[in-house]
Amino acid sequence: MKAPTPTPTPTPTPASTPASAPLIRTARAALVPVVACAVALGGLTAWTASGAAGRPAGVTVEDARVLVPFGIESTAAMVRLRNTGDEDDELVGVDVPSAGGAMLSRTVVKNGAGTMRMVASVPVPARGRLEMSPHGLDIMVYRPPAVRVGERLPLVLRFRKSGTVRAEATVVRAGS
Repeated sequence: MKAPTPTPTPTPTPASTPASAPLIRTARAALVPVVACAVALGGLTAWTASGAAGRPAGVTVEDARVLVPFGIESTAAMVRLRNTGDEDDELVGVDVPSAGGAMLSRTVVKNGAGTMRMVASVPVPARGRLEMSPHGLDIMVYRPPAVRVGERLPLVLRFRKSGTVRAEATVVRAGS
């Protein structure tokens, strides 16, 4: 008869020791939220890369003009604004650093007489344009500097979402 072979006693591994059990449970519990975050981040990255997330408002100034002042009191500046973003924006302020002041105004014709009304802000639609004119919305420039046709006048436009946009307006004669 052969003597029974002794069964070897397993050497305890760090993973099987009772002291490491809480650590393993904690690591497993943390794995689920980490994987969920990684999947969500991957999905958002793909959504943004495909262009489906949209673009923030981004306003640029085109065709900025200012009328030759006829006196020392005021003149008008006009700009065309283009919003290339997928969000509406709002023009909330204007400044002409070399003048006494500037503000948004709108010409309103009532019973054949035109009056100017100050405007606090103007919406600029997403993927759209806003065009100013001397017969509608414009920038009233108070105490403008002495300028001649062809010279440039700096403008500072402040938008709710796009921030500050600087431009130069070309001085033109009325009607051009």
